[in-house]
Amino acid sequence: MTRGQAERLWPMIEAMLARGGVGYGDIDAIGVGIGPGSFTGIRLGVSAARGLALAIGKPAIGVSMFAVMAHGRTEGEMLISLPGPVGSAYIQRFREQHAQGEAHQIAPENPPTDLHGFNGIEVIGWRAETIARQIAASFQDAAPVDIPATIARIALTRLKNGGDGSRPAPLYVRAADAAPSRLTPPPRIG
Repeated sequence: MTRGQAERLWPMIEAMLARGGVGYGDIDAIGVGIGPGSFTGIRLGVSAARGLALAIGKPAIGVSMFAVMAHGRTEGEMLISLPGPVGSAYIQRFREQHAQGEAHQIAPENPPTDLHGFNGIEVIGWRAETIARQIAASFQDAAPVDIPATIARIALTRLKNGGDGSRPAPLYVRAADAAPSRLTPPPRIG
């Protein structure tokens, strides 16, 4: 959708609950994708999850797309790669489904030198072969599969393990590039 996501979200949630034959009182926790992704979409989803969690008194658990890609891969070092803007890649290292450091934006054809020398690392995801060739690693081209169900599984596992105790927040790998409209100046206050 190019417009109207906020207006459609709550009716979609209510339709999903109705299809499942459950109501808000049946929810034990809320799993929400935190990105990276569309700035507006991620903010909207995280805000809705946090608001609903507050309203029903249940936890909201944020799950990154990196964690979705790493889910079920239990051995070895991984470099998860997701599509970024203008041909770039968002990457994050994982070991046994746990993030190892922060996510970064890179040029797949010219990754930073600190990625070289990770013996045994496997690059998984978008442009994996290109990145792997540059750092002498193995690779697996893959795309996220069944994202909502995977987010739910990860959130459930985290809930059973005590959760992370924090409120979900959008995962922005790069700074926002939105700017105020040049046609309509911001209002002056005072």
